[in-house]
Amino acid sequence: MGLVGYGLAGSVFHAPLIAATEGLVLDTVVTSRPERQEQARAEFPGVRVAASADELWPRADELDLIVIASPNRTHVPLATAALKAGLPVVVDKPVAGTAAEARELAALADERGLLLSVFQNRRWDNDFLTLRALLDAGELGDVWRFESRFERWRPKPKGGWRESGDPAEIGGLLYDLGSHVVDQALVLFGPAVSVYAESDVRRPGAEADDDTFVAITHAGGVRSHLYVSATTAQLGPRFRALGSRAGYVKYGLDPQEAALREGRRPGAGGDGWGREPEELWGRLGSGESPVTGGGRPVPSEPGDYPAYYAAVAAALRGTGGNPVTALEAAAALDVLEAARRSARDGVAVSL
Repeated sequence: MGLVGYGLAGSVFHAPLIAATEGLVLDTVVTSRPERQEQARAEFPGVRVAASADELWPRADELDLIVIASPNRTHVPLATAALKAGLPVVVDKPVAGTAAEARELAALADERGLLLSVFQNRRWDNDFLTLRALLDAGELGDVWRFESRFERWRPKPKGGWRESGDPAEIGGLLYDLGSHVVDQALVLFGPAVSVYAESDVRRPGAEADDDTFVAITHAGGVRSHLYVSATTAQLGPRFRALGSRAGYVKYGLDPQEAALREGRRPGAGGDGWGREPEELWGRLGSGESPVTGGGRPVPSEPGDYPAYYAAVAAALRGTGGNPVTALEAAAALDVLEAARRSARDGVAVSL
């Protein structure tokens, strides 16, 4: 496997997960920065290093997959080049800046008979897996409203392309964290038919949206309220799903990102990967307790980011399907584009 980009996405998420997946080998890391080249060699002895993705295409017959974890603006051109070189591709989210571009990439992959998958790792968060299991079991009854929050308290901008105001960079929280919460809502509750959004630039010196709310009306009648923010001094629940029989409330983020940032790896040190302590479990039920909100604790399913690359490996071998298709990513981009228009014009947008 060739990995393009060795910043946060490449070094913290993709490289460790590739290394932890049976049958996958990290062959080449592409990064132009000398310090990141040395980091890659130190973390994965024997890995080859290239300064440009152009060095990969003449070696296409030596590789089985290209992973694109470079800045958002490079996703489409690099994925296009890889597919035209005859290589299957994994692209970090967002796969593109527009749904039309995502669908064009999907068509190219289909034309070439190649895998094109999008890294939507939050489908394997512990809270998402737990809520999905509760929904499948009918524990909530008919769901009426779904609230999802991916909030942070970062009162000072960090800078970099993710917070750039240049539209070409595809920065801002709507496309960053919003890609996760919108994808999760669509997977759980189906297609969107209407989108309303409010998006603001709150912090002094910030250039891109850092406090955004998106409301989705799903075709099945569920309403999703989604919040992404870097300006939240008091964090709300990660999930709050309310149904005719019960509600589910969960605080706190899945522990896998923190573990990866700390250098821990799946499969090392026992079988506790993705597990969280009982005090962080969500609660299911009904009631009006001002302390707990009622209900009973529900053991969180273990988070399982390694499952994504295991599914990619199976898809490459022809023994499984694509875990996240570009057309699914395009549906999420339809919502993100509608949210941008809604926030700009102050109206709900029909899809």
